[in-house]
Amino acid sequence: MLETVGDEPIFETSLLLAGDVDPANMRRQLSRWTKAGRLYQLRRGLHALAPPFQKVKPHPFLIANRMVRASYVSLQAALAYYGLIPEYVPVVTSVTTVRPGRWETPLGVYEFRHVKTGLLFGYQLTDLGGGQKAFVATSEKALLDLVYLQPGGDSPAYLGELRLQNLDRLDPEELRRQADRTGSPKLRRAAEFVVELRRTETQKCETL
Repeated sequence: MLETVGDEPIFETSLLLAGDVDPANMRRQLSRWTKAGRLYQLRRGLHALAPPFQKVKPHPFLIANRMVRASYVSLQAALAYYGLIPEYVPVVTSVTTVRPGRWETPLGVYEFRHVKTGLLFGYQLTDLGGGQKAFVATSEKALLDLVYLQPGGDSPAYLGELRLQNLDRLDPEELRRQADRTGSPKLRRAAEFVVELRRTETQKCETL
């Protein structure tokens, strides 16, 4: 097992079942290793080696992408990654067009929020370091996804509670373009409010 998956941050059970192996025996071995704490089961069919066997620590965003294939990391997790909100985010939230779900695993909590197919854009393959990559929303789309999924998410009170920072990292025209693409008045209102916040923040920095 270690020869096959030792260099993998996380792996599918099917990887071990390929070739000339006894599937029943391999599943028993996986069960024994999991009970002994040598393996982490993230969901059915998805595992990660536990220390000291673990050679590569899996990035939470990589895990999220592999938990649900048709998804990308977004909302508060992505905003914190870009430094746009100050808080530590304990749950990695992703957006998907399949049904929503939530997994509490030994390597973190992963939540998946459903959106319609027309909103599945505005993400990119991001280099997480250590040879790991994952699909992550752009900073602009992460904010719009949060507003879309949050009741009253376009209200000045809610947007103020986010304590947005480093707004110079947002592209105002890209934010407007993505909001327009959704056709949602709610997202257009939120985009204009955030663009104005960015303008105010920039003016304050210029006067210091």
